[in-house]
Amino acid sequence: MAVESAGAMSPVMAFALVGAIGVGSQWLAWKLRLPAIVLMLLAGLAIGPGLGVFDPERDIGNLMQPMISIAVAIILFEGGMTLNLHSLRESAVGVRRLVLIGAPVGWAGSAAALHYVAGLSWPSAAVFGGIMIVTGPTVIAPLLRTARLSKRPAQLLQWEAIVNDPIGALAAVLAFEVVLVMYASETFGAAVWDMGVGIVSATVMGIAAGWALSEGFRRGRVPEFMKVPVLFASLLLVFALSDSLLHESGLLAVTIMGFYIANSGLPSYTELRRFKEHATVLLVSGVFILLAASMNIERLSLLSWPSVIFVIVVILVVRPVTVMASLAFSNVPLRERVLVALTGPRGVVLVAVAGLFSERLVSAGIQDAEILTPLAFALVAATVVLHGFTLQPLGRALGLAGAQVPGVIFVGGSQFSAAFAQALREEDIPVLIADANRARLRTAREQGLPVYLGDILSDGAEHGVEFISFGRIIATSDNDAYNTLVATDLAPEFGREHVYQLKRAKQEQTRHALPATLGGRSIAGGLRYLELARYMQKGWEIRATNLTEEYGLEAWREDNPESIPLAEVTPGRALRILAADAEIKAGPGMRILALSPARDRTVEAAERNGEGDAEAAAAEVSDHQDSQDTKDAKRDD
Repeated sequence: MAVESAGAMSPVMAFALVGAIGVGSQWLAWKLRLPAIVLMLLAGLAIGPGLGVFDPERDIGNLMQPMISIAVAIILFEGGMTLNLHSLRESAVGVRRLVLIGAPVGWAGSAAALHYVAGLSWPSAAVFGGIMIVTGPTVIAPLLRTARLSKRPAQLLQWEAIVNDPIGALAAVLAFEVVLVMYASETFGAAVWDMGVGIVSATVMGIAAGWALSEGFRRGRVPEFMKVPVLFASLLLVFALSDSLLHESGLLAVTIMGFYIANSGLPSYTELRRFKEHATVLLVSGVFILLAASMNIERLSLLSWPSVIFVIVVILVVRPVTVMASLAFSNVPLRERVLVALTGPRGVVLVAVAGLFSERLVSAGIQDAEILTPLAFALVAATVVLHGFTLQPLGRALGLAGAQVPGVIFVGGSQFSAAFAQALREEDIPVLIADANRARLRTAREQGLPVYLGDILSDGAEHGVEFISFGRIIATSDNDAYNTLVATDLAPEFGREHVYQLKRAKQEQTRHALPATLGGRSIAGGLRYLELARYMQKGWEIRATNLTEEYGLEAWREDNPESIPLAEVTPGRALRILAADAEIKAGPGMRILALSPARDRTVEAAERNGEGDAEAAAAEVSDHQDSQDTKDAKRDD
């Protein structure tokens, strides 16, 4: 247990401070639309070397390293649980090349840069070069969440980060074993034996634990309320056992364990993964705060101009060369190669493992290894800040990012869905209408709207729909139960405030009312499906109106007393779907979309023609109607 010293805070207070600042940084980043990793890094530096309020070694003591090791293991396990083979179909070749070719090329390039640019000895360069294979799943996940990249480049970055993390740690172990042979009494045969036993044991333990948990969960041998605790306990046991045989092999074991569970088809997999994601958010926050706060002025003073040049060379030379060599002559398009080549953030695994091997190399008599920890931190800080602010603009410049305003998925094809989607598309907002019934998608297809024929909750939709481009779900089918199921199932992914559905029939009656945890927010003024359908049959339509200083919200209300507000749009910047109980906040410079009664076509034409007379407007309406009648006749024929 950590012993309190003069000026130190208690370990309990230290844990509370780390949690509050870590989660607070993530919330502030969400509020300000900034990369969360950058704010966490700055917050850790501020309370650590900046203000001197928190010193992990002083306030937490010997608990710090075990805590970071366990946190990294849990983060990698959660990363392994995201590696579903079904999602790899489009990116399999690229991921395989980035792992099989990229890892050794990156190792060699990083070691060369460390030796010739940073001035490290070959033993230190070889060990640290192995660690630099990693690109940091702790950083990639938050960055991808913010950048909203297209599916394939996002998969390439995510799979490379998660798979290469344990490989990088094992590469460092391999280099370190060679160093021990050179500088200590250990023989080459003993080093090879240790490596082989450690890697084989880690692989076997990871597969065995994944199989045992999957079978136990599938056969009901573990009650639902104990699945997450059993998962955590098994994870810690596998990590500890594997690490006791070979340092850092525990990372490989837990990654394989998570990967096995992800591909075992468990019915409860989604709930397990969501809980793990929540835990990972807390752990990433805490680890980044701890590592940033542990950097003191003395350590940072070891860095010099060669260190700065080294960081630049790694970002602008080593990483691009590694990726381009790995993906050469592959089916990955050039612009995706460029994006991946210019994106190589490092995370907590690099700093944590570098700190461990720095101490071991110094103990073995290699003095320049003391710079490894501050050098790793400098690389992490530089890449986190750089990619945190440039990944989204770079993805957009290459045409690989989602729309600036997240789109809307309509679940259920209907005349209302098609009309609403068409109005949103005219505002340059991505839309998609999904329905398992082809006939219900007829109106949307005729209007040229993007459609998905199938169930939005199916595995096919998970792998075939670019969910990253969408930020809102509106369930508008004629089945209230299905709408509720869709809203409930997708709420954790999109956020409950971004999931909507039509009001359920008989919802006011107590025996039909559902708890607040089920379903989404009501839309369209609380109208039900049949009520909406009647309005659409009467010719009601969805119109967009510009609000200005002269023509504000009150004036619009007076002119449209029967209209039902549906959404507020700030062109090119934001979309707000209006729930039935939402307050309208639209102001000058915004557009309001509303379901309104049919307008006289003569008036509409006159408004479009500006000062045109009524006769010309009537003629336009007549021509339009004749044209439409001709089209309908041809369609009937």
